[in-house]
Amino acid sequence: MTLTSTGVAAALTAYARRFHAAVGARHHVGSPLGAWLLLALIAPAAEGEPRRILNATVGTNLDDARELASALLASPHPLVPAAAAVWHQPLRGRDALARWLAGLPPQVEHGPLVSQAELDEWARRHTSGLIDTFPVNDPSMWLLVATALATKVSWQRPFDLAPAAALGPSSPWARRLTQVLRTPDGPGHRQFVAATDGAGDVAVHAAWAEGGLLVTSVAAAPGVPAADVLAAAYDLAPALATSGPVSRRSLFDLPLGEGPQWTISEGTETVKGAGSRAERCTAVLPAWSARSQIDLSDPDLGFAAAAAALSPGDPWQARQAAMARYGRVGFEAAAVSAIGIALAAMVPRKVLSRSAELRFGHPYAVVAVTVDPPGPGSQRAGTPGPWHGLPVFSAWVADPEDAGQT
Repeated sequence: MTLTSTGVAAALTAYARRFHAAVGARHHVGSPLGAWLLLALIAPAAEGEPRRILNATVGTNLDDARELASALLASPHPLVPAAAAVWHQPLRGRDALARWLAGLPPQVEHGPLVSQAELDEWARRHTSGLIDTFPVNDPSMWLLVATALATKVSWQRPFDLAPAAALGPSSPWARRLTQVLRTPDGPGHRQFVAATDGAGDVAVHAAWAEGGLLVTSVAAAPGVPAADVLAAAYDLAPALATSGPVSRRSLFDLPLGEGPQWTISEGTETVKGAGSRAERCTAVLPAWSARSQIDLSDPDLGFAAAAAALSPGDPWQARQAAMARYGRVGFEAAAVSAIGIALAAMVPRKVLSRSAELRFGHPYAVVAVTVDPPGPGSQRAGTPGPWHGLPVFSAWVADPEDAGQT
């Protein structure tokens, strides 16, 4: 096949819809890409019905999916380190698994099973300390497969701060928060109104980070389903990152006055050059952070078929640990996705876990997309690299925070 970032982005967009639908419309962050990479690496082990299911789930031919995953691991983006690993007990009598293991990309670490402390250290090492606990914690596992993604970036231009009242009189966040973020003058931020098929007219803000990461926020009218807003964000974010087509709405085609997503006013100003009308937008949005523990066992996510491909009939667990933080000066996010297979003779145990879910506010979607970095040796002048225009993290923001100096 001819490797293109467009192909993996299209497959990933379809998978992201499944991923966020399984999580639901609660405050969360995740990496559909991290889960998709895990499936793509496991897929060559599948035959029969599991192979059919995985082919439909990853959204492309399984051999192509493996090639795409290999390319992403072989040519990591400078802002999004990616890692993958397999740990296992001896594979005596499991020739098919041994062949699968031998065919994995050379960038995939593999070796004997290690302790939980060592798994936690692997998660910390490959996420710059953002994820400190490996998501699968069960000593009965004999096979573990995992991927990790992380980013820590600074905005090209930091946000200004504004009173929370700037969010508008209809926002309950305006009464709960003290300070929020306002876009500064100058480059590094883009904001406008866009028309979308599934979510209607939406407010869009996109912030560039130094080195090639664009983080796009999309707010629809209250009551628009989360799945539709996230789908719109997954369409808009890669298009903005790669200078693709976007259906922008003229402010002169929208009603004047106050609304839940914007306030439109009219006046006069002096402009230079041609044109009889001028339009400008600013954006005000909250800071936010999230930590999520995501169960990947939903049948639509493909991990039941992946487990059947690796070891039919054995108990399994699949989970993702993810975090993100969006503030005045930058953005950071990380995710570790893992699937573990236990021996059928062992009884699965329930282990103590803690998680926090905060649900309030007028939700909106966030998608972070990588692009080829600028400068000497970049691929922008030629064929785009496998990371160009690729969504790597996405969030449903329903619990904003006060904005501070960081």
